Amino acid sequence: MNVRLMTKADTRAVPHPDAPIGLARRLYQIALGAVAEVHANTDLRPLEFGVMTYLHHHPDIDQNTLVEQMALDRTSVSAMVYHLEQLGLIERTVNGVDRRARVLRLSAAGKALHDRQLPKALAAQDRIFAVLKPAERRSLIDMLQRVIEANQSYVRPGAGRRKPVRKTRDAAATSSRD
Repeated sequence: MNVRLMTKADTRAVPHPDAPIGLARRLYQIALGAVAEVHANTDLRPLEFGVMTYLHHHPDIDQNTLVEQMALDRTSVSAMVYHLEQLGLIERTVNGVDRRARVLRLSAAGKALHDRQLPKALAAQDRIFAVLKPAERRSLIDMLQRVIEANQSYVRPGAGRRKPVRKTRDAAATSSRD
């Protein structure tokens, strides 16, 4: 058996151009690395700045809407919201309309941190995409948006990790009678 050990250069190899999913995964790794670098001096975990940015633009939304809009699972969002609340960056209050729901908004400290970190996050994006001309950036963004919009059925928590739940014939019959 001929076994070849992987070298450091092999781990940096770019995925084959006929494998766009591999390219997307590598871009995601680069983006996570840039996010980690930008927020290294804060207590923010991955995605938490994204939650803060969403709340900056959509204050007073309930936690379930945040889950849906960011296409994240409830458990992850609950953990992020709890952590951000413990850091004093968001406020979670009872929804006056539905007492079971929680309404989220940035605290004053959260707004200040968001405003401090946003220019750094935008600069990191600019660094990553500096290899592209402005027209190429717009083109890439347009193409990514089209691919995402055309494949919304895959934008759900756990997609690809869990088998979809299939209704049995009895369960389908029961739900159609209700």
